[in-house]
Amino acid sequence: MDNRRKRKLTYFTIGLLFLLSGVEYAVILPTIWRYLQTLEAAPYFLGLALSAFSLSGLLSGPLFGHWSDRTGATKKIILFANFFEIIGNFMYFMGFSKWLLLSSRLVAGIGTGAGSSIFGFLTRSTAPEDRATVFAAVMACRQAGLLIGPAFNIFLRLCDFHLGPFVVNKYTAPGLFMCLLWILLQLAVVFMYWDLPPLEKGKQGLVEEDNEEEKPLMVSQELVGSYGSVVTSSPPTHRTPAASNATLNHISPPLSPVPSESHESSSPFKNFSISREFLREEVVVLLAAQFITLFNQTALETMVTPLTQKYFSYGELENSVMYCLCGVEVIAGFLFVRWLSRRVAERVVLAIGLTICNISGVWCLIFLAKPLGGFPWQLTEFIIGVFLQVLGLPFVAVAQVSLFSKVTAEKTQGFSQGVRRSVGGLATILGPLWAGGLTENMYIMMGVMMALLALLTV
Repeated sequence: MDNRRKRKLTYFTIGLLFLLSGVEYAVILPTIWRYLQTLEAAPYFLGLALSAFSLSGLLSGPLFGHWSDRTGATKKIILFANFFEIIGNFMYFMGFSKWLLLSSRLVAGIGTGAGSSIFGFLTRSTAPEDRATVFAAVMACRQAGLLIGPAFNIFLRLCDFHLGPFVVNKYTAPGLFMCLLWILLQLAVVFMYWDLPPLEKGKQGLVEEDNEEEKPLMVSQELVGSYGSVVTSSPPTHRTPAASNATLNHISPPLSPVPSESHESSSPFKNFSISREFLREEVVVLLAAQFITLFNQTALETMVTPLTQKYFSYGELENSVMYCLCGVEVIAGFLFVRWLSRRVAERVVLAIGLTICNISGVWCLIFLAKPLGGFPWQLTEFIIGVFLQVLGLPFVAVAQVSLFSKVTAEKTQGFSQGVRRSVGGLATILGPLWAGGLTENMYIMMGVMMALLALLTV
């Protein structure tokens, strides 16, 4: 089989993996609240269950990323990580107690750590100017899963039978369903995924020198870095056409030069410095964007199901339809961002997303903290708030992950993406806990979220 076909099948398998991660989220989120209620769990258990999934992903992401950077292999990492998804979802299906349910999400979350290895692989196998487009496509696969997931839920809620000692009903069926899907994905990874070598950049019209191993992919010619930071002067280096175009983003180089090392003989972490890599203004801003947007998103998602139950008496079917419609909107958003990123700088895409998120935050603070009017007005206010919140996500998500891959070293992308995803994981832990504890104090909950968003925008 030629390399071109292997590359296509590998990318297809990556798309399937992100698709399943979206499906899992979409089939479990609408029912987990009622599932916990059947197990006599306190309301705060919803936040704990959602946060447990993110906690284990937060810890496993950098470890898997470091593993892939050192070995250059991702296939065995994906196969290993998927075992945790299979076991965790089977535990969710068993559902004997609220503590087993909590443990199931903790175990399944370990599997999400493979995402950092995959993003590192994609960074090394794509040209910088194409990266936003590729990342948008991968993220759209997850959103497609979010769209398809509720459709599965419509049928899963009809389950009502026994499988040996286990009860299969509308609450336990999503766990069994996802367990089977992850087993099928294991087979797809075994037969359709290859550890491809990094992109031969000469074929892309890109020329790189050996001494660029620890250098970020985007380098500014100016002595004044981003946001007015002053960087040390260094001799001019040869720059790729992609990097030349990228100077519009005004991203500063590392604060100290890195000696030349051959690719074959050096470790990717030789001369690596965490402070030099991550404690730069542009990197901190992008990590802040990752944290704040995911914190706000997961807090609102945690709040949505209790809110719809309280004001609209929504059940599993209505919530599944709502998430399905949100999936359509997000996929359309990612497709638009994919088109837009070819025409404008990624900083512009990020600014558009933050503007929309700020409008959404103000709307939610005014109308969702204490819905006004009768049922039709409350429903309208809720729909507009959710629409605006979902609309801004693709712009911020694609822009920050693409920019982050360009301001951090290529050879250690697995670890760097693991750090980025861990920051996001921390946000998805704290977001549900914050919202779950303040469901009766909506102004405080949304006020802090709006303040964080305003800080990020500034």
